[in-house]
Amino acid sequence: MTFRRMFAVSGLILAASLGGYGAWLAWGAPERAPAVPTVLVERGELEDTVSATGTLQPRDFVDVGTQVSGQVRKLHVSVGSRVAKGELLAEIDSTVYQSRVEATRAQLRNQEAQLADRRAQLRLAEQRQQRQLNMAREGATTTEALQTAQADLDSAKAQIDALTAQIQQTRSTLRGDEANLAYTRIHAPMAGTVVSENAKEGQTLNANQQAPILVRIADLSVMTVNTQVSEADVSRLRVGMPVYFTTLGDQGKRWEGTLRQVNPTPEVLNNVVLYNALFDVPNPDGALMTQMTAQVFFVVARAEDAVLVPYSALQRSGKGRAGVRVALADGNLEHREVRVGLTNRISAQILSGLEPGERVAAAAEPRRSARDASSARTPTFRPRI
Repeated sequence: MTFRRMFAVSGLILAASLGGYGAWLAWGAPERAPAVPTVLVERGELEDTVSATGTLQPRDFVDVGTQVSGQVRKLHVSVGSRVAKGELLAEIDSTVYQSRVEATRAQLRNQEAQLADRRAQLRLAEQRQQRQLNMAREGATTTEALQTAQADLDSAKAQIDALTAQIQQTRSTLRGDEANLAYTRIHAPMAGTVVSENAKEGQTLNANQQAPILVRIADLSVMTVNTQVSEADVSRLRVGMPVYFTTLGDQGKRWEGTLRQVNPTPEVLNNVVLYNALFDVPNPDGALMTQMTAQVFFVVARAEDAVLVPYSALQRSGKGRAGVRVALADGNLEHREVRVGLTNRISAQILSGLEPGERVAAAAEPRRSARDASSARTPTFRPRI
């Protein structure tokens, strides 16, 4: 056999050997189980919450209006101004109201002068009546004269009573006119910050139909979060439960409060029933502002220093019971029954059956059908080489 022929035969034998090994790898080599991702069992805090979206409003505010009509002569504040209680905010043109006060005061002085005259006439009528009585006892006067004196006395008393009533009415009118005059100077009913302005200098306001609003004053030191909760979750809320929220501008900071009120009357928006839940939060540095959006979490239950696993790792088997797949040192997975406590959509509290530091499969073993199980028991066919 020549060298070239020997070399060709050796190549054919080597090719056959490699082909047979490749076929054995493809058909006869044992299958490796795919790697299952695992997670570490750790301790931590777990919360069961109801989430909702809310908006911030000042807890205490007042809309300051005017009780009289007229032109705004001077506006002493603007949006953002901090005001003290009783501080002058605006002035309405007082010309008409000042003239009414002056006219009513003059009328009152005239009536008081008339009253003084009537009282003098009353004293004279009393003297005449007494003189007629004395003369009648001595028979020195007539009955008609005595009766006339008595009638004059009664008339003087009646005139004084009528004039006194007129004076009382005028004084009442004067108090109203003076009040309207005072209303032309509008003062702050509370301390706070001007958060909105609805009137401008020179604008004419008509208070005959409704009180026009000039400005809104709010105390920004305490804010109220008005949250809308769906009807599916509102039954889980309880007045006094803890609640916290974050804002769009600073999602890393948590603001905490206590649920104060759940309004019994819902709002229906696009056929969705929503209930307003309110709670207050201190705002000493003014970081929270009106109309901010808040992502709110009502804490239904909370577990601290709890043994936690992902909720997806559980295969629920009954009330408070579940199964997990625990990773062993040799890489195999062991099925283990555990007792479950508090859960949410992400994590679950393990009361017994697992210890921190162990690892479990990140997802529960999928349930297999009878057909899948039968297929799994069928031997793998390996063709002969």
